[in-house]
Parts: sequence; C-alpha cells; structure tokens
Amino acid sequence: MHLLFATSIVPDGTLGSGYEIANATIIDALRRAGVRVTVLGFAWPGQPPDDPENTIVLGEVDVRTEGASSFRKVAWLVKAMFSGLTYSSVKLRVVSPDTVRRAIADAGPFDAYILNSVQFAGAFDGLFDDRPCIFIDHNVEHASAQENARAAGGNFQRYLYRREARLLKALEARLCRKARFVFTLAEEDRAILGVASDDRSLALPLVVHRKAPSPGERAIEYDAALIGTWTWQPNRIGLEWFLNEVVPNLPNDFSIRIAGHVPAGIGSSHPGVKFVGHVPDADAFVLGASIIPLVSRTGTGVQIKTIETFELGLPSVATTDALRSIDYRPENCTVTDDPEAFAMALQLAAAGALHDTDGSAFHRYQRAVLDDRIRRGLAALGHAKQAVPA
Repeated sequence: MHLLFATSIVPDGTLGSGYEIANATIIDALRRAGVRVTVLGFAWPGQPPDDPENTIVLGEVDVRTEGASSFRKVAWLVKAMFSGLTYSSVKLRVVSPDTVRRAIADAGPFDAYILNSVQFAGAFDGLFDDRPCIFIDHNVEHASAQENARAAGGNFQRYLYRREARLLKALEARLCRKARFVFTLAEEDRAILGVASDDRSLALPLVVHRKAPSPGERAIEYDAALIGTWTWQPNRIGLEWFLNEVVPNLPNDFSIRIAGHVPAGIGSSHPGVKFVGHVPDADAFVLGASIIPLVSRTGTGVQIKTIETFELGLPSVATTDALRSIDYRPENCTVTDDPEAFAMALQLAAAGALHDTDGSAFHRYQRAVLDDRIRRGLAALGHAKQAVPA
C-alpha cells in the first residue's frame, strides 16, 4: 500500500516542536506497518526535507505568527476574511490549488491519503476527495480556539478566535465524516470530535526517541528545567500559571531554567528564574535539571514534553492536564494541580525525594501500543500486510 501523507510542514529532521516530533513518530510507525509513505507539504525556509526521495515539497513557508511583521499579519487576516478560510489555513495559500493538484499527480499511483491535521486539508479543501483517507487530528483545534477566545484580552482578538473556532469546528467535523478512520493524540479528543467508537477512531500514544535512551549518571546544574514552544497559546497559559502561581511559593535559591522562545509580556521577578532561549540539545538541557515541572493547564492533544520526560526517566511534578492520554505513569512522577503543593513537591524532588528511573519500559509500552493502533487504523483502508522489522 502506498499512502500520500499531506501535511503543512514536511519533516526536516530537526524535531523542533511537538508537531514535528509527532509527525516523525507517526510516519515511522506507518512504515513499520509495511506501507510506503510519500510526504507532501511545505518546508520551513532553508530547511530541506530529511527524506527527499519520499517527499514532495510545494515550496517554503514560515507559518509562525510570533515574529511575523505587522504587514504580514494583516495580510493573513484580510485574506482569511475574504476567502472564508481559517487564519491558520490561509498562511499555506502561497501556491494555487492547481499547483497542489499537479503535485498530487506527481506522487504517482497511491491508494489513500493521510490528512495530517486540519491546516493543510483546510487550505486546499476538496483536493483530497478522490481517494479514501485517514484523518489525524493532533489537537481538537476548534476546542483550543474556543479556549483562546475565553483567554483573549480584547474584544477584537476574542472575535477572531471565535471565528476561527466556528470554522475549525465545521472543518474538523467534515474531515471526520469523510475519513475511513480518525487518529487523535489524546483519548479524550475522540469524544469531542464525535468519533469515540473504536471502529471509527483510536488515540495514538507517541514516542520522542526512536530508541529508548540509556540511563546514566547526570551532572545536575539547576533545580528545574522547562522547555517548550511558549508562543503556542495553550503552552503559554501553562507557563504563566507556573510563573505566577507556583514560582512565588519557591525559595529564592531554587534555580529554574526556561528554554524556548518566550513571547513578550512573560517574565518573573524570582531571582532563580532564567530564560535561556534556544538550546542546541533539548535532551542535554533537561538532563541538567534535578526535576522537570510539567505545567500544562489547558488545550487538547498530548503533551510531548511529558512523554520525553518519562522516556528519559527523569523525576517530574505534573498537573493533571499534563498527563492527558498517558496511561503509563512512572513512580517518580508526582501529580498535583494546587500551586502550593506543586512548589513543595518540586522542592522535595530537588532535595532527593524522587530519583531517576529506567524509561525504557515506558518507551516500549508506548511504541507497542502505537504500532498496534496504526495497524488497526490501516485495516480500515484494506491494508493487512505484515509489519516490517523495526
């Protein structure tokens, strides 16, 4: 079986975000199931695909709102309003539908589409109706937009998020109806999308590393470390909760390092908090911490940083939301949603109350369930080949 994996951004091997990590994990699992996968989509500027022989690149595009010029933001907004597209999809309309149609034809004979998230499918709606498809919803996008609307600081921003939520809800419903099968990344998302039956959908557990990391001695440089795409609104909400509600309960000598681009308006007066920006090696950064705070407070989908922490076997203190759709919880993870209890758990863990564990059992569990559910989803397309060796 040959599948065309239609996505906004093609994998380039950098794995710089949770979206990119999830894409690489899912594509690997599809290939382990014995199918041929050709990827179709856009590349980040200056980033060639990591598998050029099996990738069709439509061009380069930077879809990040944070850092875009005011002119570009206004252009996206005006184009979205006049086209009826979502703000997230209109950013991909840098080529015409005919260009995409020709690229699909260039993929050669294939059996079905994998429609990866709503942005690309929404930007070129109607071009993927000639074959069966599987739809992958990384997050319930309309629910995230509704949460963003509730958290918005002004009436115009609230209106834009509500518009986005309305369009996304209709688009997600249409894609779910059209798909032979739906994959989500969180168990809870299946019911929100109205596809909770196991013959319609399954939630995919993910892995971050292709092989389970080997446990070893670590050099501790700071008490706690957080890393993430903080410009994404659900992540920002979690970080703001941590800085505003948890950190004031920590002693001044408790050291915290926060990696990743932090949007304007976020900061902390706590003397132990330092924002370090981009780090070249995410694993090395978190391995330098005694404890990992997992601070998600909202959103849908799965928290990639939770999975990475558990694979590395690192001690953690997590909110309930940070564990959504994670069935396997290691013994060195403390769970609380109370800010004072969260701060106390961080201090106890940093003082040695929690220890490193071997994360390979978690990794094996996640990958085994992932491979099984991928094969069950592919069966809806008529694929029954034996899995290929990993």
